[in-house]
Amino acid sequence: MGLSPQSIRSNVFIKLNGEYIKKETVISLSEDWNDKQLSYFRKMIQQGGKVRINGNLFEITINDNIVLNSRGEKDGGIITIPGVDERF
Repeated sequence: MGLSPQSIRSNVFIKLNGEYIKKETVISLSEDWNDKQLSYFRKMIQQGGKVRINGNLFEITINDNIVLNSRGEKDGGIITIPGVDERF
């Protein structure tokens, strides 16, 4: 049993030996993998990275979503003001 289509999200980009491939190609390749390879690939889909399975090099990158505030602008993060409690 290989990967299901739901296991590969839309923000995950996968390269096979240096070329981007579609989700369907990865699913068809995963039908020949054993349970250990499947669980490791699922873990790599969540965190990204490189993995070699059956001689094929997979490079997995995850495109993070940009957090926007209520005005539709990129969030600036937490602003810290140096003071008495601030340590350096």
